[in-house]
Amino acid sequence: MVNHLIETHNLSKTETLTIHTASFMKTITHLLALLAAAVCLSFAAETWACTSAVISGKVTPDGRPLLWKNRDTDFRLNHMAYVKGQRYDFVANVNSANFPALKEAWMGSNSAGFALMNTQSYNLVEVKPGEERGEANGRIIYRALELCATVQEFCHFLDTLQKPSYIEANFGVIDAQGGAAMFEVDYYGYTMYDANNPKDAPYGYIARTNFSFAGKVNQGSGYVRYMEADGTLMQASAMSQITPLWMVNRLSRSFCNRLLQVDLRDGCHNQPEASGWFVDQDFIPRNSTSCSIIVQGVKPGENPALTTLWTLLGYPPTGLLVPLWVSDNMPPMVAYDARFKAAPLSHQSISMADRQVFAYHQGMGTGKYLHWEALWNRQGNGLMQQLQPLEAELYRQSEATLTRWRQSGKPDQKEMKQLYEAIEAKIQESLLRW
Repeated sequence: MVNHLIETHNLSKTETLTIHTASFMKTITHLLALLAAAVCLSFAAETWACTSAVISGKVTPDGRPLLWKNRDTDFRLNHMAYVKGQRYDFVANVNSANFPALKEAWMGSNSAGFALMNTQSYNLVEVKPGEERGEANGRIIYRALELCATVQEFCHFLDTLQKPSYIEANFGVIDAQGGAAMFEVDYYGYTMYDANNPKDAPYGYIARTNFSFAGKVNQGSGYVRYMEADGTLMQASAMSQITPLWMVNRLSRSFCNRLLQVDLRDGCHNQPEASGWFVDQDFIPRNSTSCSIIVQGVKPGENPALTTLWTLLGYPPTGLLVPLWVSDNMPPMVAYDARFKAAPLSHQSISMADRQVFAYHQGMGTGKYLHWEALWNRQGNGLMQQLQPLEAELYRQSEATLTRWRQSGKPDQKEMKQLYEAIEAKIQESLLRW
């Protein structure tokens, strides 16, 4: 059995070559994009930033673990893909521009109830000239979703990778046995933090942005975003408030900067006291955010098929949270659509953000200016304020369906399709107003 796992988990020479080839092509794409936009390298590094957390079922209201990621990337147009894997099928967030040519995934969950995500770290490895930082990260997520069922199997997967692995990342993991952990992984090893162990996670959660605790002190990036995510989760964990809907509203759409002691929702940055514009700096959602996903796991003994991917494609303040399950019954609203070269919900959210939120385009670097008044204002008609009641309604409807499935022990595929159709119809009707 051990030998079998080593054979299946260990990347072959062909797969290693695929990783390097894919990385080379992706590097060329990035360089061309940078030249066309005349953007400096510091901006390029910033766009590979994410904010994440893994939460033990010990501190959630229903006892189920959660895995959350706000993804920031150069590839803003995304979709959700269903993949028939080698051992397990899975649903994952992928770049619409290069999938499936590149077998990369950036967060997902499989048919065994194993879920995995990453954030790029910037303080674990001294990258050599010609290397792309974390070039294997997406390929590793894709491969692990095919092969792993538990946190322990993911440990073994990492142990048996060829070295150097060309990984530099913080990987969050949950499984159907109640496992919840964060791994800080470099080219030759990793440090594991168990969210169920009070020594590693005294408040029942582990947050990460773009530095690793095992890396060099005060290097990397994302410290201000980490302060916000960690502080918000610390208070909520003590009050048993951490649910998927709470997370998307309090984290994915947070406009707090603890270093500046700013909370844009206090009204002081809206008209008439201020212009209604602000600089988009170190908030959790940013111009480069492509999606926010919360995987809600199952309790030990529950059917892994009940693992739910609460998925928000696009810029979180202009997007809507919808549920997905690991099934080939994928709704068109989150699947690839050739008309948009992305999922319709991804395209809709990004387009809305570009038109109304990041609407100042006079010269280079102006994408950092955030039209806060368009998102949130004292009249209550900002985009985020108008979308949230619809989202709350869709969440209640989805939760009611999920509760019935938990009672029966499995999802109903016919009812799943009907739920997807009902959600899509309500979203289309609502978005016609914009």
